[in-house]
Amino acid sequence: MPAARAGFTLIEVLAALVIVALGMMGVIQAVSQTVSNGAYLRDRTLAHWIAMNRLTEVRIAGEIPEIDESSGEVEYAGERWRWSMEVTQTPVDSLRRIDVSVRHIDAAADSQLTTVSGFYGAAIAVGGGVLNDWDGVPGTDAGTDPEEAPPPDERPPVDDGSTPPPEGGLGDDGSTPIDPTEPTQ
Repeated sequence: MPAARAGFTLIEVLAALVIVALGMMGVIQAVSQTVSNGAYLRDRTLAHWIAMNRLTEVRIAGEIPEIDESSGEVEYAGERWRWSMEVTQTPVDSLRRIDVSVRHIDAAADSQLTTVSGFYGAAIAVGGGVLNDWDGVPGTDAGTDPEEAPPPDERPPVDDGSTPPPEGGLGDDGSTPIDPTEPTQ
């Protein structure tokens, strides 16, 4: 009686090779997608930084930006980028909205990696609705010369919270004022 031979047949070996090849294709595809996602996130982060830098440049220029659209190119991190900026008026006269979009220089004009929105305001409101110009002179309107501002005695009063409530009376919100010198229970 002939001895039985142990081993794999050619069909078993080919089936094993097909299974390993399919598994390796899946692994290679996953690694490729991870690398692609990493490159996309890197580009998106760089584009965000470029947009934030452009927005900061506009803010520190010290001039109210014109309502307009503009664009430009910049080299950043060894690559060329195109930014586009749109300045629009908001319902508040002294406040402008700024939208900055960034893409690769060779990407289609309608494809943006990121868009950052910010605001530029020439005045802010403080207690009582009185406008403060950025130069710190209360009561001046946005964009006016501080020398043209009304004299301090003609400006509306501003409650900055430093005026104590009336003695023994109630505070503005109807609560009893707290005396910091009295011990609490």
